[in-house]
Amino acid sequence: MTITRRHLIASAGAIALPALTLGQAQAAAEFSFKYGNNLPVAHPMNARAAEMAAAINAESKGRIDFQVFPNNQLGNDTDMLSQVRSGALDFFTLSPLILGTLVPAAQVSGVGFAFKDYGQVWAAMDGDLGAHVRKQIAASSSLFAFEKIWDNGYRQITTGTKPIATPDDLKGLKIRIPPSPFWVSMFKAFESSPLTINFAEVYSALQTKVADAQENPLAIIATAKLNEVQKFCSVTNHMWDGFWFLGNKKSFDRLPQDLKDIVSRNINAAGLKERDDVKKLNDGLIADLKAKGMTFNTTDAELFRNKLRAAGFYAEWHKKFGEEAWGLLEKYTGKLV
Repeated sequence: MTITRRHLIASAGAIALPALTLGQAQAAAEFSFKYGNNLPVAHPMNARAAEMAAAINAESKGRIDFQVFPNNQLGNDTDMLSQVRSGALDFFTLSPLILGTLVPAAQVSGVGFAFKDYGQVWAAMDGDLGAHVRKQIAASSSLFAFEKIWDNGYRQITTGTKPIATPDDLKGLKIRIPPSPFWVSMFKAFESSPLTINFAEVYSALQTKVADAQENPLAIIATAKLNEVQKFCSVTNHMWDGFWFLGNKKSFDRLPQDLKDIVSRNINAAGLKERDDVKKLNDGLIADLKAKGMTFNTTDAELFRNKLRAAGFYAEWHKKFGEEAWGLLEKYTGKLV
């Protein structure tokens, strides 16, 4: 499947998802699975999810009916997390930072200004740090995570009234963040006024000036059309964010091993393809968004890192995560404190 920016942004309704197209095949399946996410249909996650679901259904020879529900069709992040924990939903992709409300250790991959590039990210998440987090997820919840975390990208800050050039520009800013204490902690360290709002309400919150700013990777800024309600985009790369592909343990364990292997292999393979898609999309989106009227500026990460050090942010979270998790993070990023 070839993913292009033009296809993703201009053809949001063009991706046919298995949940909408299986028809009579659903009745014949031995195992039916629902997978939900919060992203627009045009996002690479849903392009690859559609491809993945079709492959699972075909390779299982109709024994599995794997359905995809994008764009908050099954509720917001909080709703779907509750559903997948109870087994009402079988699979769900969620940011480690939001998962941190349930599994605190999951947030360690989102430490502000920690990962300097994708080389560090994938070494850590496919290596010892990712293995540690998956172990914590399995031990502390009814969930488990597949081996390959999907990409969301480095997060950038958009605003309606002024660009963010230095940490001082964040003082007092009403910035929308996802519902996660970790995000609250970081933006309070910058002396902002963070507002926790679910993604489904972000566009309207910016449109009505409930929030002045928000932060997300460029792929989400573009596919959710946030450029329509935000003038400036500051390339801060302040956090790397991904999506753990989560499953309900009891639901997945219904499958015999051969079908588990089919599901796992296709989910992990789709995750690797989605990583490439998101990086390529993010790399090219600045020009697209500039053409639509957005103004961009770059920033010096060290200024923001020094502000977090001075505010005690790194020291606080080092203590909260503990020596093992923090040590595994710094194994890949170098010393942060």
